[in-house]
Amino acid sequence: MSKIFIIGLPRTGTTSISVALLEMGLSVAHTGFTKKTFEMADAISDAPCFSDYPHLDKLFPNSKFIYLTRELDKWLPSITMLLDKMAQRLDPKTGVFHPILKRSFHHTFSVDLPLSHSELTECYQRHEKDVRRYFENRDDFLSIDVSEPDSLLKMSQFLGLSAKDDATFPKLNVGRNVASWREYKHPNKINSNLAGVEHRKYFDYALSNIK
Repeated sequence: MSKIFIIGLPRTGTTSISVALLEMGLSVAHTGFTKKTFEMADAISDAPCFSDYPHLDKLFPNSKFIYLTRELDKWLPSITMLLDKMAQRLDPKTGVFHPILKRSFHHTFSVDLPLSHSELTECYQRHEKDVRRYFENRDDFLSIDVSEPDSLLKMSQFLGLSAKDDATFPKLNVGRNVASWREYKHPNKINSNLAGVEHRKYFDYALSNIK
């Protein structure tokens, strides 16, 4: 069962691309924490895709992967704001966020928050290096910056979907807003915690074993 995985880090445009895919007629989950969610969604973005992509690549053959870039001078203040808001709920012992979300963030960033801009830069660059090395010379991988005017057209061509030549990604989650996905209403949205035959079970693998 092939899928579309958005594997850019948080605050690189994952909400904007998720909404764009909804408008193109796909079913989309912004974050996915159960097998049923991954089964039902055509596209899944954000956690845990940005950390789990090698495993998802094996679980869902013939899928397509879209990596999102963003200029560091814009990404750093944005991710700092997000992690500051999330820090208490990401705590390994007392945090109330979903365990899969916490694992994904801890693996990619750190268990210990906050992080300095230099530490966050290292996280971004390490993640980008690992992604590009993993997908080197593969035609099922696309890298775009959603702020560039032709990025939506590039994505639509990569996915074999139609889009106007001058179409652009919606500008969402601007500034301190981190709730645009919850506020956006669309019948094709897929809940991150759908229950299936195995209730809310996720896949069985450990990120430390990623090769």
